[in-house]
Amino acid sequence: MIESMLEGLALAFSWPSPLYLLLGIFMGIWIGAVPGLGGAVGLALMLPFTFGMDTAPAFALLLGMYAVTSTADSISSIMFGIPGTVASQATILDGYPLAKQGQAARAFGAAYTVSAFGGVVGALLLAVSLPIILPFINAFGVPEFFMLSVLGLTMVGVLSGRSLLKGIAVACFGLLLTTVGYADATGVPRFYFGVNYLLDGLPLIPIVLGLFGIPELMELAVKGTSISRVAPKDSGAAGILQGMKDVLTHRWLTIRSALIGTYVGMLPGLGATIVDWIAYGHAVQSAKDKSKFGNGDIRGVIAPETANNAHKAGALIPTVAFGIPGSIGTAILLGALVIQGLRPGPDMLTFDLPLTFSMVWEIAIANVIAAGLLLYFARQIYKIAFVPGHLIVPGVMTVLLMGAWIATNSIGDWWVALAMGTVGYLMKQGGWPRPPLILALVLGALMENNYQLSTQIYGQYAWLYSRPIVVIIELLILITIILALYGVIKPKPKEDSEAGEGAAINPLISLPVTLVIAAVFAVAFWITLGFEQRATAQFPNAILAIGLPLIAMILIKDFVASGQTVRESASFFAAWRSAIRKAELPASLAFIGFLLAMFGLTYVAGQLVALPAFVAAYLMTWGSYRWPVALAYAAATAFLLWAFYGELMNLLFHRSLLFG
Repeated sequence: MIESMLEGLALAFSWPSPLYLLLGIFMGIWIGAVPGLGGAVGLALMLPFTFGMDTAPAFALLLGMYAVTSTADSISSIMFGIPGTVASQATILDGYPLAKQGQAARAFGAAYTVSAFGGVVGALLLAVSLPIILPFINAFGVPEFFMLSVLGLTMVGVLSGRSLLKGIAVACFGLLLTTVGYADATGVPRFYFGVNYLLDGLPLIPIVLGLFGIPELMELAVKGTSISRVAPKDSGAAGILQGMKDVLTHRWLTIRSALIGTYVGMLPGLGATIVDWIAYGHAVQSAKDKSKFGNGDIRGVIAPETANNAHKAGALIPTVAFGIPGSIGTAILLGALVIQGLRPGPDMLTFDLPLTFSMVWEIAIANVIAAGLLLYFARQIYKIAFVPGHLIVPGVMTVLLMGAWIATNSIGDWWVALAMGTVGYLMKQGGWPRPPLILALVLGALMENNYQLSTQIYGQYAWLYSRPIVVIIELLILITIILALYGVIKPKPKEDSEAGEGAAINPLISLPVTLVIAAVFAVAFWITLGFEQRATAQFPNAILAIGLPLIAMILIKDFVASGQTVRESASFFAAWRSAIRKAELPASLAFIGFLLAMFGLTYVAGQLVALPAFVAAYLMTWGSYRWPVALAYAAATAFLLWAFYGELMNLLFHRSLLFG
């Protein structure tokens, strides 16, 4: 084993592997920082360049890029509240509030320190665990993976937001959305309402960017403020060094999170999705003072950022040992193995073990180098938090919309992003947590497949009580809910505090959201009655069996709260005007109207005209900037669209009426 580790290290440093590793790292930092790209897109773009390369340099390039995307994605998560990748969702809960408090530098210092630590520890744990982990992985079948997904959703529903009912109901709503399009089991289309765009299901990237990104940008535009709500002189001395000291203060949490990241990362299909939430949940559960979580607690950055970097090494095991990719990114890595003439399977842990160890070394080295580079650049990046918001909104909106466009290169991606942005805004104003919806969308297809396979192989209900690991996970789910109800593992926001995800109190805004979700559930139930094949309706019915009672209870609570609000006001109309004013609805609708006008111009003249025009018009109207600034910004936007998205990424722009 030691000999193989040393041979792997020699492979990692054999020329020209270090050169390609550095190139991959720089590409990974850029790709991870731009919302909508992520490691899978980067691997897909770079895979063709590895044709004809030797094995070691090829994987140095790919793994150097792939390993650091979950380090660089913290930039958009902390600065803008937009997940750079799926693995950075939990970082938003405390990272973005820290940026609002003027402590983005502290968050970056902690995030990049634990990213390096997590990457190295994950690689070392993987190296010493190789002989013993195969039986552990083999013990998990489809029922266990299904129940792990349920545990992940339960944990997110518990940890995000003020209401446990709303958290779990949102998760059910997200799972129901994943059933749109063709059913994998039968090939029968569901819930697509004759719209061909929906036959392949709702694309995840536009939903994520819209749900999180558009409401935050809307808030910056409406309030006319910077990301930080305090001036630089009032933000205190909480800089990068303070973040690094925080890691030392919470060193045991960092170590435990690295362990969680490595071993959860080994689970095919689940690791990258739930690992940050499990680590975040552990941070909350193990903390004596839980009151600051969701409002800017540095532990809420340390735990998920450690875990999501440690999981990259663990995710290699099912890919190389079983040929089972755990995500789109590892599926592309699996393709790279085959292209290089390697056979994923036991040979990778025996005859080709030095090559496997070289991959582990490359992940560890890449994390250390990337963390060092980002710590250096963070001294400038965090200053964006103090830049006027009107200068940030048009540029980030351009990147966000083009990130959504990557999904299918269809204008439907933009409409989905805008629709989910509107939904996300109403959810945020009404106290509905958004993270459970995203995690449900990520896990939904996997859960449905595992659920149907479990019932087909092990019987309708027998697997729920006959498999020991399933029973243990069920007990963990039950304990999680009970402890959350008693406030043992759930942060308790102050009654008058509305800071944090899902903590807003505005019943008259929450009620319409509840009614819409209830209507969606009711319509879905009515449609499933007409499904001819039982397998087509099986998973939607299982979701609705949980979701319908939950939404009924939430409706009752919202009606009672709304009635109380009306009684405290002079009249219903006075209460409604107060709710609208609190949610800043008129200005927010005006911002959405601005986006709709830009969409219309896209149909007429295309994105290369519409997006720069949006930038210039926004700066001159909302930002009150003079035309030279607006035109210079618009010209830079046009160049970015043409050079990066058009020439480098080779994206097809929308076919317009004027220019084709």
